[in-house]
Amino acid sequence: MKGSLFLPFLISVAVGLLLAVVVASAGWAVSALFIAIASVCVALLWTRWIRRDARVLEDAISQIGVGKERLSEEGSNPSFRNFKDLSHAIKQASDRVDRSLTDAAESRQELEAMIDSMQDAVIAVDAAGRIQWTNQRMQKLIPGMSFSNAVRVGHALVQTIRDPDVLDCMRVALEQRVVSERRSTSLLPGKIFEIAASPMPGGGAVAVLHDITRIEQVERTQRDFVANVSHELRTPLTSITGYVETLLDHEQELSPQAREFLTTIHKNATRMNRLTEDLLVMARVESSEQELHPVSLRADMLVRDAVQAMSGMVQDEEAVLEIGETVPDEVMADQDAAVQVLSNLIENAIKYGRHPTKGRSRVIVSAHSQENFVEFRVQDFGPGIASEHLQRIFERFYRVDKARSRESGGTGLGLAIARHVIEGQGGAIRVDSELNVGSTFIFTLPRVLSRAD
Repeated sequence: MKGSLFLPFLISVAVGLLLAVVVASAGWAVSALFIAIASVCVALLWTRWIRRDARVLEDAISQIGVGKERLSEEGSNPSFRNFKDLSHAIKQASDRVDRSLTDAAESRQELEAMIDSMQDAVIAVDAAGRIQWTNQRMQKLIPGMSFSNAVRVGHALVQTIRDPDVLDCMRVALEQRVVSERRSTSLLPGKIFEIAASPMPGGGAVAVLHDITRIEQVERTQRDFVANVSHELRTPLTSITGYVETLLDHEQELSPQAREFLTTIHKNATRMNRLTEDLLVMARVESSEQELHPVSLRADMLVRDAVQAMSGMVQDEEAVLEIGETVPDEVMADQDAAVQVLSNLIENAIKYGRHPTKGRSRVIVSAHSQENFVEFRVQDFGPGIASEHLQRIFERFYRVDKARSRESGGTGLGLAIARHVIEGQGGAIRVDSELNVGSTFIFTLPRVLSRAD
């Protein structure tokens, strides 16, 4: 811009000199000299005005977006019309930028106030792992830790927080993965936090730490209560079952009515025994007291063992139990737990998978190889399960048909136990079902990869 300001000066001088030459050629030397000097003076004055207005506008433009000041009064009223239009446009742009900066500052203050008012601890780092900001809850979480200084200096997270669980979650989030886990951290002794970390747009990650110590204590109390009650019920139920079975062994001495009463007592005592056993297993699984010992097992052998274990029920129910396609791939699993899950799914398929017209159940058990897993399937051809039940079917005590489940002696805990056992071994479980077509329960177990894989 500065170089272009000499153009008006050169034009003015050139016009003045041309006029002076014309006058001089007419014989008026003094007049020509006066005209030349006047032209130079006018050009200098004109250039000075232009340079002044241009400098003011240039300064104003450089301040846009910085938020230091608005366009000055001098810059708002330049001497020349072209600059006035430019000045007006610059002033409008400056006002819009100022409003945007003000709105952004207010939004940031509102966001910071909201984050500071959270009961959860929040911390954010940049792509290099340097702390960018924290809320007050995070700063109070670790007494004596100067987060304000850490943010100001840009300390690395590993220099400020030594807890390996928090650092591990942030590392995963910085790799553009979302993580949410319950962990007993060393931030505060005896405290359990649910840590949720996720990547931020443009790099970096943010973590939220939610204190779930109280929730864990309540859940532990509930599990202990269920376990204690179940233990207390086992002894009298075992006695009742034993006495009833002894009496039924002499049924020829019993009247038909007494035999009916004893049969009912035995049926309900057996059901109560199953319920207490399932409650104990559920309590152990949820509290991680039930130790699983994964070993390398062949998938086809697991299917065979489960089918053999259910042979008695198949005969009693006059069901058809088939082994479909099975692979000899090896999986990592606890043998007893895996066979129990398969047996439980087969039992459910026999009980609730009766064909609507044929009146008996047909169940197919198979195992299929996937990339890193072996997929086990238990398929029936019964009435199927409505879609509204599929999301909750693995919850504790949830029954699709409550009356039918009670009649068949179901406790409502089998699928919940199966889910915990499978997930505890690194697998997953789900169900596919269609009304009047049948249901297929599917679970996966990690496959043992061979050298060829």
